[in-house]
Amino acid sequence: MQRADRETINGHSSGVVWFSGLPGSGKTTLALEVEKELCQRGIRCFVLDGDSLRKGLNRDLGFSDEHRKENLRRAAEVAFMFIEAGFLVLVPMISPTETSRAIVRQRFSRQDYVELYVRCSLAECERRDPKGMYHLAKAGDIPFFTGISAPYEPPVNPDLILDTESGDLRYCVSNLVNYLKMRKIINPQ
Repeated sequence: MQRADRETINGHSSGVVWFSGLPGSGKTTLALEVEKELCQRGIRCFVLDGDSLRKGLNRDLGFSDEHRKENLRRAAEVAFMFIEAGFLVLVPMISPTETSRAIVRQRFSRQDYVELYVRCSLAECERRDPKGMYHLAKAGDIPFFTGISAPYEPPVNPDLILDTESGDLRYCVSNLVNYLKMRKIINPQ
């Protein structure tokens, strides 16, 4: 069976939405809510979360530049396999540099790939600090923490920007779903 056969059975295209943003910007929260919305519409999708990958497939990787690139490369390969299986894959990963995002982009055709910048100020991410990581990074307990001791370069030309600081969750979910309809990745319903 080919990918096109699976897409026909599913009634929708497969592809990947790559969520980039600072830690605490709301990438995973947004991806999980979008997954719920899409599943209710009968769309086969899956959230491939960076934290989950680091606990399993990528547990052998640290946070050096080379390890971060390898982490993203592996995630892109897994996402590609899901696309071939006919899924819409939602991948919330920091993806801190333009170079690292370019490596990911190269794995996918233009029609299969959506780069989403989940914009939120560093101050707001620090205020949220859902896992207490910013506090630990500022205390020096976490080296190479993105936004504090490691750089984050906002995407130069993302397909879509969702500001989670000024827009609430429902607004961001709706905007992403509408964008996927506009790109004809999912059918208008």
